[in-house]
Amino acid sequence: MGSNLNELYNYLIDIINNSTIYGPLFAGFLILVESILPILPLFVFITILFIAYGPIIGFLISYALTCLGCALSFFFFRFLLKNFFEKRIRKNERINKAMRLMDKIKISNLVLLIAIPFTPAFLINIAAGLSRINFKHYFISILIGKVSLVAFWGFIGTSLLESLKNPKILIILFFMLLASYLASKYVTRKLKIE
Repeated sequence: MGSNLNELYNYLIDIINNSTIYGPLFAGFLILVESILPILPLFVFITILFIAYGPIIGFLISYALTCLGCALSFFFFRFLLKNFFEKRIRKNERINKAMRLMDKIKISNLVLLIAIPFTPAFLINIAAGLSRINFKHYFISILIGKVSLVAFWGFIGTSLLESLKNPKILIILFFMLLASYLASKYVTRKLKIE
């Protein structure tokens, strides 16, 4: 299994490295698709971009496309599925309770949720798109929270089990989450929102 995954990494890196235009487009396309369809592992593509382009360019490409993908996912669910959801699904009391929480979530809490590497981002995108949350608040949260998420997956690039075995990685993650939370508090205070 490990050798197959290694072969996939090498194959994708070859595609990305050996094509001046199509490589970045291919990697970017995979990141955009992952924001809407959760069948693809985002951390794999971020790690590959970091390996292929280095930490700075890899981070910038991954960050920009992850934020764009989240925004596209938000709009997809907000404008194409929200009416269906409101009429049929939101009647379920458990779902309705969860959506009320999302409707009123503070930016700092949403940033923290987004910044945690193991939170399923597609669920946040769906919930935000179907909720009554303001897009500006959602997008500010994405812009702040995705910094630590992309940095974590790009620099660490390990699986959940490997990260849990290394306390140094967990300490770095903790400080990145704390920095995201504090940045969101500062931004919300400066913009007078929440």
